Amino acid sequence: MPVGKIKKIVQDKGFGFIQTDSGQDIFFHHSIVANHGFDDLTEGQQVEYVVEEGGGGKGPRAASVTPA
Repeated sequence: MPVGKIKKIVQDKGFGFIQTDSGQDIFFHHSIVANHGFDDLTEGQQVEYVVEEGGGGKGPRAASVTPA
């Protein structure tokens, strides 16, 4: 699984972005945080994730996000 760090979390909207090692930002939604609560994640925290293609041409998104 790839490892990245939480770049930004928008608590009131329930989503955030993971920055990959290559510098790309990947969207994630609170509903896909596995085995931990969305509220437990913090900016700068390292996480593991799976990359999926987003619907509607929105680019990649993360799934199964877990703290690394």
